[in-house]
Amino acid sequence: MTETIHESVLLTEAVAALQVEPQHVVVDATVGGAGHFALLASKLDASGTLIGIDADEEALARAKEKSTGMTANIVLVNDNFRNLEAILDAHGIESIDSVLFDLGWSSFQLMRGRGFSFRADEPLLMTYGDPTVGATAMDMVNTLDEEQLANLLFTLGDERFSRGIAKSISIARRHSLIETTFALVQAIEGGVPAWYTKQRIHPATKTFQALRIAVNDEFGALRDGLASALLRLRPGGRVAVITFHSTEDRIVKTMFREAQVGGKGVVVTKKPLVPTRAEIMGNPRARSAKLRIFEAGTEVRSSITSSFPSTLYA
Repeated sequence: MTETIHESVLLTEAVAALQVEPQHVVVDATVGGAGHFALLASKLDASGTLIGIDADEEALARAKEKSTGMTANIVLVNDNFRNLEAILDAHGIESIDSVLFDLGWSSFQLMRGRGFSFRADEPLLMTYGDPTVGATAMDMVNTLDEEQLANLLFTLGDERFSRGIAKSISIARRHSLIETTFALVQAIEGGVPAWYTKQRIHPATKTFQALRIAVNDEFGALRDGLASALLRLRPGGRVAVITFHSTEDRIVKTMFREAQVGGKGVVVTKKPLVPTRAEIMGNPRARSAKLRIFEAGTEVRSSITSSFPSTLYA
């Protein structure tokens, strides 16, 4: 079996931007492949605390393994980062020095057998956490009416052939429930022009993206988690967010701007940081990544532009 390798995007840039000091209380809200988590842990000593949050228990196991032998106080929580305030309260933590949200999904998630990838025939779940809690992708494609499906695919996936795909899915499920990824791919291909199936990007990409976002309420979770992070940051504390979707980036940009207007701090990145060409060449998944940073308080400790070359800005 080929070993799964996950490359954390904007690894050094994101961690450097948080300006972590040994005694800080730091939150990695999206442990994932634990690349950022391990680097953050290495910045802390025995007086520092690192809280790692993930809905996937396997991600927490990776974090535990990678932080073995490090001196920081490690707290691992199996939960959704939208519950950040409750998590902090449960561990008696009133405020934090920095928090990182990496909104990309790790290579490990593709291998979990939950239907995230259209390249393997798996149950159509697409859940990060317990698949028995809440609606799955299977539920959505088999119960939403045609118009609801089309709107979902267009709004969350920016799928230009959303109506054709929704119609094809509606026809397919009349014969039998769509329960696997390959069954869904077949229905998607039946609803798009032939030329669309021969493009560089797989014709199912945007549909799978839209369903994943809807199943996990990713945009709602982002708003809740980011609002909590901004509320619990100490003066001078920083929150960094790595996005991979235009709507995610717009949510972060808007919330940061509103926080600044409200006198809660300043937006450090006037333009988002983006991966270098070398990183994109080595890890194509990084191509759409954007990093935005906000600092609580009224003065930025140091300009982000002093740490990174201007070529890293979008």
